[in-house]
Amino acid sequence: MMKKSTKVIAMMMIGIFLCMLDTTVMNIALPAIQTGLNTDLTHLSWALNIYTVLFASLAIPLGRLADVWGRGRMYLIGLGLFGIGSLTSGLSLSVGLLITGRAIQSIGAAIVFPASMTIGIQSVALSRRTGVITSLGVMQGLAAALGPTIGGAVTQFWGWRGIFLINVPLVAVALCGCIAWLSWRHPSHGQVKLDLGGSALVMTTLLALTLVLVKGNDWGWTSRVVLSLGVTSALTLIAFVWMEAHVSAPMVPLALFKDRQFNGAALATVLSGVFMVGLLVLMPSFLVASRILCK
Repeated sequence: MMKKSTKVIAMMMIGIFLCMLDTTVMNIALPAIQTGLNTDLTHLSWALNIYTVLFASLAIPLGRLADVWGRGRMYLIGLGLFGIGSLTSGLSLSVGLLITGRAIQSIGAAIVFPASMTIGIQSVALSRRTGVITSLGVMQGLAAALGPTIGGAVTQFWGWRGIFLINVPLVAVALCGCIAWLSWRHPSHGQVKLDLGGSALVMTTLLALTLVLVKGNDWGWTSRVVLSLGVTSALTLIAFVWMEAHVSAPMVPLALFKDRQFNGAALATVLSGVFMVGLLVLMPSFLVASRILCK
């Protein structure tokens, strides 16, 4: 019989798989969605980009909120939001409703992703944590890598709505498992303060930076909007670092950056993310567009 910790880790793997799958699963289905909703690519691109923008800007603050309010409870809320967003996206009759569904999905993913890592790691003894981190990391990469393949197969056989609706039964399984095996209690550590100022600053920094990276080419890299967002991102980042150095309960303790292993891991994560986006997001879109032009 499976141990409770193994069951918990399995539920966390489902959560991570769903979050990362939806970063890439939609790309190859864009032409089918554009035809199905009778919309242009400019509006449809927001259904793709809103997931990235909100995920990037909310993951850190909502991860910290889960630490304070209880990771198990927040994880269930995140899964519920992700399921609602998936159902809304799959049943949407307009691009506006699709964008709304993707936004709800992203908020749920921003809760599930950081909480799942922490819950999975803390569910086992210290000696087993390296293996858990490896398993969750492999699941993260596997989901992103399989996204275009799964998206293409589902779109071909069940239509583009299927790429969102397939999430619903997986969310239901994860919810049932979490209710059965996760603890709803959160140990009290006295009066814990939320770093609201730091949360607002990091959200603003990541939101502005992500908008620049996502829409810079469309809006123009030297346009007033993009330059303003770039300056805003830089200024709020400086303010965030200053605030984290002076608050009693920082959201991101700056002492972490004195650890070489932490810095190396962070740099490797950033670089792998950059190359992964180029390979798994841009290439499928390019190949699909090339195939359409050749017909």
